[in-house]
Amino acid sequence: MPNECMYNQGKLMGLKSLIVPQDKIFFELFEEQAATVCTAAELLIDIFSDYTNIEEKYRKMKEIEHQGDAIAHKAYDELNRTFITPFEPEEISRLVTALDDVIDYIDDGARMLLIYEVKKTDQFMIEFAKCLRQAADEIKTGISGLRTLKDMETIKGCCIEINRLENVADEILSNAIRNLFKSNDPVEIIKLKDIYEHLEIATDKCEDVSDVFSAILIRHT
Repeated sequence: MPNECMYNQGKLMGLKSLIVPQDKIFFELFEEQAATVCTAAELLIDIFSDYTNIEEKYRKMKEIEHQGDAIAHKAYDELNRTFITPFEPEEISRLVTALDDVIDYIDDGARMLLIYEVKKTDQFMIEFAKCLRQAADEIKTGISGLRTLKDMETIKGCCIEINRLENVADEILSNAIRNLFKSNDPVEIIKLKDIYEHLEIATDKCEDVSDVFSAILIRHT
């Protein structure tokens, strides 16, 4: 009889693990991903501001990018095996993908320095990196607010600020390209233009994160 009770209890606990929302797991993964975005953006500022030991710094960036991938894979695995989720599965997938994309494009911006053998960075790159760091802070704040959704105004404010920063990045890109075409070196123009555009896309990906925030807020309003 005791064995039968233990068996039934085990079945009940197994069923409970399938149907109870795994809020804590997903929110912890979101927060880990957001922290990784902040770390990557901070390192990008360091790379652009102090253009020394680039290969060593890029190895650190690649480690951060791998960490982001690992967190994303874990989130997708949880999504595939969790019956009830805190948000719609599509919203979770979009949020994880957008956060991973931000890290990937930050990584690309640093990697291109090595690929193109860039001799020195410039003020525009630094401005992009600072813009991304500010957006990363807003993402981190917004994700913290998703746990309870009690302070929707704070999350809305994060969305507004991320969108503003994306507009700032558009302006940085315009100024950078305008300045770039004063050069008479076509190869240098191609190299730097590609780097600038990748950095601007990274801010677009931050805006994708804010779009997911907005979608979640609308559904819970």
